[in-house]
Amino acid sequence: MEPGHRPLVLVDRVSKRYGRTLAVAELSFGVARGEVLGFLGPNGAGKTTTMRVITGFMPPTEGRVLVGGLDIAEAPLEVRRRIGYLPENPPLYPEMEVSAFLEFAARLRGVPRSRVREAVAGAIERSALGEARDRIIGKLSRGYRQRVGLAQALVHDPDLLCLDEPTNGMDPRGREEMLALVRDLAYRKDVNVIVSSHLLPDVEATCEHVLVMHRGSLVAAGPIAELKGPGRRAFELRIKGDAVRFTEELREAGADCHDDGTGVLRVLVGENRGARDLFALAATRGVQVRHLRPSVPTLEDVFAQAIGETDA
Repeated sequence: MEPGHRPLVLVDRVSKRYGRTLAVAELSFGVARGEVLGFLGPNGAGKTTTMRVITGFMPPTEGRVLVGGLDIAEAPLEVRRRIGYLPENPPLYPEMEVSAFLEFAARLRGVPRSRVREAVAGAIERSALGEARDRIIGKLSRGYRQRVGLAQALVHDPDLLCLDEPTNGMDPRGREEMLALVRDLAYRKDVNVIVSSHLLPDVEATCEHVLVMHRGSLVAAGPIAELKGPGRRAFELRIKGDAVRFTEELREAGADCHDDGTGVLRVLVGENRGARDLFALAATRGVQVRHLRPSVPTLEDVFAQAIGETDA
């Protein structure tokens, strides 16, 4: 955020408990106007709880949330009028037609009766629902039902759009179409967006800034480009030998290293290190490098490093 600019969203030392379970621990961050922010973390990291607190569906146990300068605890209805929320499983009425449901959602959100049809038409256009506007929701595909959920979040023209796992349960084509819609809203239609996901490609495809959460805490935050690290070099290795021990020794040597789940090690080193150094370390440890190729730092590397540090 630019100095002196009031953020659209300010989360100030927010904690949330469910009985004795601490779901979110002293979370603090701001969202600037025009920023597209991604919440990233494994299931159970606290992302959904944070989204529910921001959108006013759940009060924090401690701390405060300001949206547009308004404290959500002091002006909950006004704040919720400024927010569009797509939960992971949107509450839809399967027996209703799309347009009728969106008219109902618009009236619930205080859209003046004289503007309801205009608001519904705009939400349908922005969600690419034109061909489905007169269809029964329960007969739509999963991808189109998610679009209906997106449209109901947009129908009252909110200042902030919060999307929790927006591609949940979609096939690859539907997932890419939803991500394209989110990108269009954020970068062409100037909608402020927060996207929560455990899918790294979804966040990297839609967001500029990211917050990485783990076990209810914030473990990394910033522009994706900066978190990937200037001057860092990435390599992919496939080895024969003790991978666990070799990974530990790479980390002791100052590299960031993780297994991508397919037996390939991703290694990030400083700009003054390279493939020759990796071969040399492997040789001294009796490890055979069967495959090595340069790569580029990814959000997956940032995620693995942040989660690895908290587990250490």
